[in-house]
Amino acid sequence: MNNKEFINILAGRADMKTSETQKMVDSLVSVMSDCFLEGDSVQLSNFGNFEVKKKLERVMVSPTTGQRMLVPPKLVLAFKPNPTWKDKIKKGGAE
Repeated sequence: MNNKEFINILAGRADMKTSETQKMVDSLVSVMSDCFLEGDSVQLSNFGNFEVKKKLERVMVSPTTGQRMLVPPKLVLAFKPNPTWKDKIKKGGAE
């Protein structure tokens, strides 16, 4: 599903205009982005938890040359779904 399809479905369910829905989604993404840049996590009830995690420095071996390289530490965005969603997905959407 692309952004336009998502906005149209959301607008229909919320009984809003697509332009208003697009502004709402843009605002949501903007606020979440600001939180991530500050290192804060965002928890959406009944959906899941987005958090910024630090991956530690590690040694990697190149498969083509066999050369060992040091990979520097970095920050990554992680998502942990609500356990209810994990169970629904494992069961193929059936309850």
